[in-house]
Amino acid sequence: MVELRTINADNYEECLNLSASVANADFADPVAWSLAEAWVFYDESRPFAIYADDVMVGYVSMYIGEDNPQIINFMIDSPFQKRGYGKDAARLCVEYLC
Repeated sequence: MVELRTINADNYEECLNLSASVANADFADPVAWSLAEAWVFYDESRPFAIYADDVMVGYVSMYIGEDNPQIINFMIDSPFQKRGYGKDAARLCVEYLC
C-alpha cells in the first residue's frame, strides 16, 4: 500500500538520501533543496515522504497556497522506479490537493 507521510525528525535523513535516476536527474530538484524550500515557505507548501509497505520509496512537495494547488517536486527513488508507486502516489497527491 502506498501512502504519504509527513517528514519529521524520524525520517528526514532517510528522505535526504533519496535520488532520482540519472535519466531523471534534470527533472527533479535535489531533496535537500526541496525540503529547504518547503520549510521556508511552509504556509504554502507541504513536503511528504512516499511510502510503500513501510519502505520510503520517494518524495513529493506540493504547493497549497491560494487557489492554485499543485505538485512542485515529485520523485521516486531510483531502485523503486517502474513498480507503479509513482502512479499510486500521484493519485494520493491529487486527492490531497482537491
